[in-house]
Amino acid sequence: MPTGLVALLDDVAAIAKVAAASVDDIGVAAARAGTKSAGVVIDDAAVTPQYVTGFSPARELPMIWKIAKGSFKNKLVFLLPAAVLLGQFAPFLIPFILVMGGLFLCYEAAEKILEWLRVDETTKHEQPAIVGGPGREDDMVSGAIRTDLILSAEIMAIALSEVTDQVWWQQGIILALIGIVITVVVYGAVALIVKMDDIGLHLAKENEGAIASFGRGLVRFMPKLLTGISIIGTLAMAWVGGGLLVHNIAAIGWHGPEHLIDIISHPLVGLFPASASVIVGGIAFAVLSGLLGTLVGAAIAPLVHRFIPHGEGH
Repeated sequence: MPTGLVALLDDVAAIAKVAAASVDDIGVAAARAGTKSAGVVIDDAAVTPQYVTGFSPARELPMIWKIAKGSFKNKLVFLLPAAVLLGQFAPFLIPFILVMGGLFLCYEAAEKILEWLRVDETTKHEQPAIVGGPGREDDMVSGAIRTDLILSAEIMAIALSEVTDQVWWQQGIILALIGIVITVVVYGAVALIVKMDDIGLHLAKENEGAIASFGRGLVRFMPKLLTGISIIGTLAMAWVGGGLLVHNIAAIGWHGPEHLIDIISHPLVGLFPASASVIVGGIAFAVLSGLLGTLVGAAIAPLVHRFIPHGEGH
């Protein structure tokens, strides 16, 4: 048996291996949990630009930075400790919280889809006129941070449900990592989206030929991009919200929706080769859970409108 310095080096090597394995586990768990939150992340990126629309271009990036700082605070100061405590002392509550988050996402998705279908001008979000003043700016930033708190809570709850098998400090690291990465990605993307038309205008004014044409094309493309992000975000909300309901209602004890989706999707999967069954099954589940989420959201929308005036929120 090795002794002295050799034994110490062996111990250090063993600890290093365990630490390396833990880092690998944390990375894998963070990636898995982050993927599950994708729908909410897309929604976050689709929602935020509306809070800086109509302000002076010089104030757009400072406003986004204020919102991003508020988002960091939401995730790391308020939600992270609460999530770790929940995971340690009341993990049985996680499915119920995720069901509530799923209902919220389904409601939001259904509201937007119904808005598209009936093309009712009174239900569309009004674009604010160009305004100034710190009071108006502070109000919009505060509203964006409140909306971010709801979306961040959903992200952290979804992520927590994927790492309940980790010890508390690993859960904390994983959730912190997800919170930081998602915030940087979302608000970096928002900043790029918001300033893209300004970049296009600059290219069109300061250059000629192909570069100027590219700038003008960029300006024309931005409304289509924003519309596309909104559509993708809505579909993602319906898919994630429906999936949260199906999985977590089953975890609570009712397997009816899960069995119904299996009954419908099984014949569809059987039409394809076995090698493609996993992919086809995943697509079928996403579509069916999205349809379920939309129907549930449409059903609860009238109830929500009775207690919350239409137009509040995001």
